[in-house]
Amino acid sequence: MMANMHEIDTYAKQWIKEAGERIRASFPNTLNIKTKSNPNDLVTNIDQETEQYFIEKIKTTYPDHKILGEEGYGDKLTDLSGVVWIIDPIDGTMNFIHQQRNFAISIGIYEDGVGKIGLIYDVVLDELYHVVKGQGVFVNGEELQILESKSVSESIIALNATWVTENRRLPPELLSPLVKEARGTRSYGSAALEMVYLASGRIDAYITPRLAPWDFAAGIIMIEELGGIATDLRGEALDLLNQSSVFVARPGVHSEIMHRYLKDGRW
Repeated sequence: MMANMHEIDTYAKQWIKEAGERIRASFPNTLNIKTKSNPNDLVTNIDQETEQYFIEKIKTTYPDHKILGEEGYGDKLTDLSGVVWIIDPIDGTMNFIHQQRNFAISIGIYEDGVGKIGLIYDVVLDELYHVVKGQGVFVNGEELQILESKSVSESIIALNATWVTENRRLPPELLSPLVKEARGTRSYGSAALEMVYLASGRIDAYITPRLAPWDFAAGIIMIEELGGIATDLRGEALDLLNQSSVFVARPGVHSEIMHRYLKDGRW
């Protein structure tokens, strides 16, 4: 039986707004900050409490649904059968800790591996980006326009400076020409926000060699709904169960970067 996506969407919007209220209410409080894989990979008690909040709501309402969450309180998944919620309770934790802005809650809802609903909530600006597959992408009720084709020379590319300096994942010389030839580059520190900035036309591409599924699961539904392209850095389909490189862009920009700078994945 197919899931009732209208009902699921209604609940998801309600829960993400409530979670945002809880996060805003936490701002005056002292955070309990821990490190995960390295000193820059941070998690707070608010990340953990927010994920647990979603899990309680989802499991109470939809006990047969599965959850893949960043903080590990969800299910251990080997496939995407059934309805799966892919959740990042705070995407941009470093920004949350240091700035109390430039972070978002991200929820992608998939049915048998197909993205059906995406929600990305900029908590501080109270901007809810949201898509139901086939029904357009909206921010606070205002519909976003289809992404038109552009060239690199007239584009702003979201790219962290790490990836054009010595690093373990990419040859620095691969993307340095792109930095010189694009109109400009930006780095916002939240994959979810970079995705919605692409969806809303504020940037034209976002490139990173390392993201987890909860970082991009919601955003790629929006980008593809608007005619954008979402692949890894070799032009292949994204892996929603494991870490992956991610390259999302509007048409024209994606093919130009893929061919001229990423050399069609042959590097």
